Amino acid sequence: MKILFVCSRNKWRSPTAEKIFHKYNGYDVRSAGTEEGARIKVTSGHIGWADLIFVMEKKHFSRLKHKFGSMLNDKSIWNLDIPDDYGYMDEELIEILKARVSDYIEVPE
Repeated sequence: MKILFVCSRNKWRSPTAEKIFHKYNGYDVRSAGTEEGARIKVTSGHIGWADLIFVMEKKHFSRLKHKFGSMLNDKSIWNLDIPDDYGYMDEELIEILKARVSDYIEVPE
């Protein structure tokens, strides 16, 4: 399964998710951001590649919908509702990510 995590600048939340979920068997994981200054900016290639897309906030879904429109029609997109309050690999962020993502995919203990 190919999973894309999306946040604003691709500096804290989505790279943390990429790092913690890439180690799980069967998941190919990438991350990207929606803003101009993002470390890795989300592209149509990311959207086409992904089987499942997790956004950190509702605004990220809106930005994807605005930019990629019909490309998203056959995609599963889930809002994790995680605010930009955490640093990279923050322990609390990791726990929240595991808990929220486990609602949609299998997350090993």
